[in-house]
Amino acid sequence: MEEKRIAVLSVIVEKRERADRVNALLSEYGEYIVGRMGIPYHAKAVSVICVVLDAPSAAINALTGKLGLIDGVTAKTLFSKF
Repeated sequence: MEEKRIAVLSVIVEKRERADRVNALLSEYGEYIVGRMGIPYHAKAVSVICVVLDAPSAAINALTGKLGLIDGVTAKTLFSKF
């Protein structure tokens, strides 16, 4: 079993109609989510989501990759050193 790592996943949703797909993926990986904060930034017509994960690197990378494949969504992850 791969060791778990702590990571922060940042997601910017530029197309609101994609929010359902984003939320479905986050729900799919819900067992790894420590906390989540979403901020609708109406002035720029985007939503910003910050997710703290405690998961195997493979799961974090898979979630980040799947989110990044959604049109109008950008996702990047910062991993802890331990």
